[in-house]
Amino acid sequence: MEKVQYCLWRVAAVGEDAFRAGLLADLVPALQRLESVRGLRLAVVDSAVAPAADKRLASGGPLPDALLSVWLDDAWRRPQPAALVPELVARSHAWLVAEAEPIVNDTQPPGVDARVTGFCQVALLQRPPRLTVPEWLNIWKGSHWQVAIDTQSTFGYRQNLVVCALDEGGPALDAIVEEDFPADAMTSAHSFYAAQDDATLEANQNAMMESCARFIDFDRIDVVPMSAYWFSPAAGP
Repeated sequence: MEKVQYCLWRVAAVGEDAFRAGLLADLVPALQRLESVRGLRLAVVDSAVAPAADKRLASGGPLPDALLSVWLDDAWRRPQPAALVPELVARSHAWLVAEAEPIVNDTQPPGVDARVTGFCQVALLQRPPRLTVPEWLNIWKGSHWQVAIDTQSTFGYRQNLVVCALDEGGPALDAIVEEDFPADAMTSAHSFYAAQDDATLEANQNAMMESCARFIDFDRIDVVPMSAYWFSPAAGP
């Protein structure tokens, strides 16, 4: 089985909530009907995550409006979201990724209460030129992951190492990170950093930023808060 992740950009005339509704009503069922699809996860920008707008970071081009994860028998026979729902998706790009899941959200099985509690912070990463691939991976997957777990209130954490781009013209990405946070972390720094007091907040913020700076150049990262939905092939929205 292979995991493919797509960044989706909506048709300009379609609003955020209409885009989410259309993806759930039309794209998800179309994908579920495909025999090759083994699982789906959709994260999408909508009004529910508007309170987290100040967490958005853009390194250059327009931020994606959704992140679609599809588990497939064969990534080279992948579906094309823009072809399935052209009235919604103006552009999409796909990457084959290798997923690690340091924190598994095992409280919500696929398709049950479809929307995952809280919000999903999606980060699109580029490896800094100052680091070799082994150096970068050793920091990110060797030590940073534990810092992230220790200093934040994440209840789901997926590290997706980009194996290769599956089409041309998309952003040059080396990794895609998905972190599930409780809803109040959208507006509360104490909640986001799992801090009961100001001293812990400062310590956790500093530890997290110092660790990130080891393997991330902040002008080479995109961050987008999204609402997340998780489906099995047979589960409808």
